[in-house]
Amino acid sequence: MTITDLDADALSRAIHAKDVSCREVMRATLNRIAAVNPQVNAIVSLQDEADLLRQADARDAALARGESLGWMHGMPQAIKDAAETKGIPSTLGSPLLADHVPDHDALMVERMKAAGCIVVGKTNTPEFGLGSHTFNEVFGVTRNAFDRTKSAGGSSGGAAVALATHMLPVADGSDFMGSLRNPAGWNDVYGFRPSQGRVPRWPAADVWVALLSTEGPMGRTVRDVAALLDVQAGWDARAPLAIAAKESYAAQVDDFDPRGVRIGWLGDLGGHLAMEPGILDLCARGLARIESAGGTVEAASLGIDLDRLWQTWLTWRRWSVAARIAPHLENPANRARIKAEALWEYDQGQALTGMQTVEAAAERTAFYARMLALFDRYDVLALPSAQVWPFPVEWRWPQSIAGRTMDTYHRWMEVVIYATLAGLPCIAMPVGFGEDNGLPMGVQLIGRPHGDLAVLQLARAFERIGVGSSQSLAPGGAHPA
Repeated sequence: MTITDLDADALSRAIHAKDVSCREVMRATLNRIAAVNPQVNAIVSLQDEADLLRQADARDAALARGESLGWMHGMPQAIKDAAETKGIPSTLGSPLLADHVPDHDALMVERMKAAGCIVVGKTNTPEFGLGSHTFNEVFGVTRNAFDRTKSAGGSSGGAAVALATHMLPVADGSDFMGSLRNPAGWNDVYGFRPSQGRVPRWPAADVWVALLSTEGPMGRTVRDVAALLDVQAGWDARAPLAIAAKESYAAQVDDFDPRGVRIGWLGDLGGHLAMEPGILDLCARGLARIESAGGTVEAASLGIDLDRLWQTWLTWRRWSVAARIAPHLENPANRARIKAEALWEYDQGQALTGMQTVEAAAERTAFYARMLALFDRYDVLALPSAQVWPFPVEWRWPQSIAGRTMDTYHRWMEVVIYATLAGLPCIAMPVGFGEDNGLPMGVQLIGRPHGDLAVLQLARAFERIGVGSSQSLAPGGAHPA
């Protein structure tokens, strides 16, 4: 096993035990990036090698003095290109921001640096993070870790592929419409959307309303996800709706007996969600394995008007995305440099009225109450992490699923909106590979309000019984060297 084959927790322990030096870790990581990244284009804005090695030497010198910054001491990290990172281009995949180099770090980046990571670059994302397919005009397209002809998903597509191909030991991302979950499922890693407010975001133009998106962790193991969440989570005065309570998720992730756990399997929501063949069967088989550990799985229903809920989602999304795009359109000439899907979101948002947003807020509240009622019967709710298998990288988005036309560029990802709208913790865990196509798929586990630890513990239980045991592969399907 090479250094880059170590999961993040094992790597942290090896560094602190001085079994490997931070320089050796950095050298191995840069070698791995040089060998693999040209094939998949997951890591962008790679930093100067000599400077990175100097930073690694400084981490080694600190350890020699008996000093450690924390769990990520000496750990190479590439930040999703949606987060402001001091001194490194932070482009959001937009040509309008191609030369944007912040003079500050986002709060999540501050926390990871404070825990000792060394930032080697950024991970690729779609333009403005929109659309679950990672391509943009600044850096190009990111390719799936298992099949270079297929999409990596998004918007944390670069992060997921960098993890799966062992270019990073752990990764950060963000999630609005499944941006941590879809690429995790499509690249055989774990992506965790924390409870709303668990990982506060700063800087932010709005700290009161625009909370559909949240940052969070990705990893090749559940323990790695929990350990990175330990670093990212915690209250900050600049984010008034942040969750104040903080606990160590990594320390408790194994403290769980799955006997008696109740899983409500939502499937395709009674046929409401268009779904490609093979996905439901694969997910159902994986979930059924919990029965060997004493848990139960039964069919469940949301019991609400799903078409009405989709319209509620569209109102919230248009409101949020239009506000994000608006500053870039103060100069009308910029329209020609913004992708069509983002302009569509902006234009749709212009027609919204105040009353429509109030009605959408009430609908969202009613939906949250319905989700609470379901948790009287179930410990978690489960859904596939995507409605389609990874699609050809040349597509912008799937136009249809199983013969059903998609009426928006993101309708094919409707399966992820439920955890987002309710602000609930949700993990996408690997569930296996398609029998006919050999492509990876994931399943979502949605937990109770503030039930982040319970969701992680259940995912860890699945991992122990062989469901969701991530097997990261190099491009083209070869095992990592």
